[in-house]
Amino acid sequence: QLQASGGGLVQAGGSLRLSCAASVSIVSFNTLGWYRQAPGQQRELVAGITSGGSTNYADSVKGRFTISRENAKNTVYLQMNSLKPEDTAVYYCNAVLRTLYSGTFDYWGQGTQVTVSS
Repeated sequence: QLQASGGGLVQAGGSLRLSCAASVSIVSFNTLGWYRQAPGQQRELVAGITSGGSTNYADSVKGRFTISRENAKNTVYLQMNSLKPEDTAVYYCNAVLRTLYSGTFDYWGQGTQVTVSS
């Protein structure tokens, strides 16, 4: 299971750090990521990090958000700086496990609300 936390209300230009704690070792997962969904919008990938530490970001957050992982704490983080009102959304953490014979497993956290006021 994945437990996301750290959301809240912040003014534009402010920062938040989201955390996603897993109940199992995150070393096993091929990729970990953060997605977000704004009202009336589709869920979109914000940032991802592979087991090898490679990262990717949505163009809209490059240079402002940083994804990281702390394997010892089974936790993945999303540091969000210079927040904008358009970053307002429910943020979900995601973990993907690809197996050789049993297919791919997709796990989701419960979501945490981020609201950025102008």
